Amino acid sequence: MTQGRLIAGRYRLDVPLGRGGMGEVWRAYDERLDRHVAVKLIFAAQTGRLSADAGLARRFARECRALARVDHPGVVTIHDAGRDPDRDGGELFLVMQRIDGMSLADFIAENEDIPWAHAAALGAQIATVLTVVHAIPVVHRDLKPSNVMVRPDGTAVLLDLGVAAVFDPDLSKLTRTGESLGSPGYMAPEQASAGLAGPQSDLYALGCVLHEVLTGEPVFRAPTPYALFAKHAGEAPTPVRAHRPDLPEALEQLILELLAKQPQARPGSAREVHQRLVAMLPRPETRATDSPFNPLRPFHVPMAPPPDPRSSGGGPGLGGASAPPLVPPRPAQVDLATALAEAEKLIGEGRYTPAVQILAVALAQAERTHDPHGPVVRSLRKQYARILLLDGRLGPAQTEFTRLARVAAADHGRDSAEALNFRLQAAQCREQSGDVSGALAEYQSILPLLLQLPNPDQQRVLMLRDRIGRLLIAAGRSREAWQVLLGVLQEKERLLGPQHPDSVVLRGTLAQLAQGPSGG
Repeated sequence: MTQGRLIAGRYRLDVPLGRGGMGEVWRAYDERLDRHVAVKLIFAAQTGRLSADAGLARRFARECRALARVDHPGVVTIHDAGRDPDRDGGELFLVMQRIDGMSLADFIAENEDIPWAHAAALGAQIATVLTVVHAIPVVHRDLKPSNVMVRPDGTAVLLDLGVAAVFDPDLSKLTRTGESLGSPGYMAPEQASAGLAGPQSDLYALGCVLHEVLTGEPVFRAPTPYALFAKHAGEAPTPVRAHRPDLPEALEQLILELLAKQPQARPGSAREVHQRLVAMLPRPETRATDSPFNPLRPFHVPMAPPPDPRSSGGGPGLGGASAPPLVPPRPAQVDLATALAEAEKLIGEGRYTPAVQILAVALAQAERTHDPHGPVVRSLRKQYARILLLDGRLGPAQTEFTRLARVAAADHGRDSAEALNFRLQAAQCREQSGDVSGALAEYQSILPLLLQLPNPDQQRVLMLRDRIGRLLIAAGRSREAWQVLLGVLQEKERLLGPQHPDSVVLRGTLAQLAQGPSGG
């Protein structure tokens, strides 16, 4: 019996609070520190699959790192994480702050005609949290009313960032074979159809949440997940003022922009959404400035995101969410071999951020003491780019892979296997950051060059064709996507068999495309 069980020798489970895609959450008591907490247990250990499912354990570890990076009153605090040694296989657990209040889903169910200003204020609070987590960068991927808690004082707290995926090169592997990391009623078209989740996907989900707060109904209803995906991909939402004519037109327009089918048609950032929502609310008579250090600011704009460092010029540490600088201002002399060994140790432990710092210092020093185009610097740059990607620093990683591609092109030719490999990795950074058009154009440019190589890697070619097809879906070019993915399905059925999970899932995607509107 799980109730009353002691986790890790200190957390006594009390009653279950809810279930999610990865596990169940329990109210618990921390016997060591005499406080109430919430404990999340992963399902895999309960079903005996943990030891055989390395991907699931890896995703859980990523969840803990993602949550530990976030320091914001609108995000549940993480107290502890690990494996329970008293359980077979070491059951994974996550210990979190327990939030008093009710879920936004319950709040909607218990209240009719929620004042539009209250809905806008809740949306602004959620946008504040998204601004902070997107800066890490983390994508929530499963924003919905049941994952938002409303405290008795009206403040909102975002739950279950545990389903969030820190951007990394495993993203497509973690979302394939029908494994859904989101909820069908709130998933953006590109997330449902292409497995592509970026900050704009969270904004789409926020639009769904705001629509539901204001109308009491989800944006779409359908009997099956595929039918629901098809509605999100191809059916226009009913404007909220059709249900609530008392709403300002500006609020309706913002929600329609959030629910745009194409990511690039949505607002540019969560910060922009926050600013637009706050502009609709009653304002205090005095306003704090945007200075990053202003003791009055929390009293005037308590739920505002930290100042944008690009506009305020503020120093590090005051915004709370910005990643640390890649290179310290005055790097000390380091032994390159020792630095590499230490970085490899940290990488093996999954501690990518300190590994990035060490490699940044080592690379800066190597560029001063070695040939900038020589093998020592090139080897360090490859490792540095790889760890930047693992640490979720997509922009810097893309820059480094692009630089490596240029060097490889100069040495071995623009169409060489090495140059194409680095171009492919740079394009993957684009894809994971939500740049649909940029990633698609680069993939389409690389594919024919890969096919021209002697003995091309057919597995990589097939993977690239699959990504092109799914990005075409995300770009709204359904007809082209269907043609590309049909060829991919035929090849997968030949190589893997028609009943392989990859083949089954892709057949479902093609069936969904055939039912939806044609494009392209």
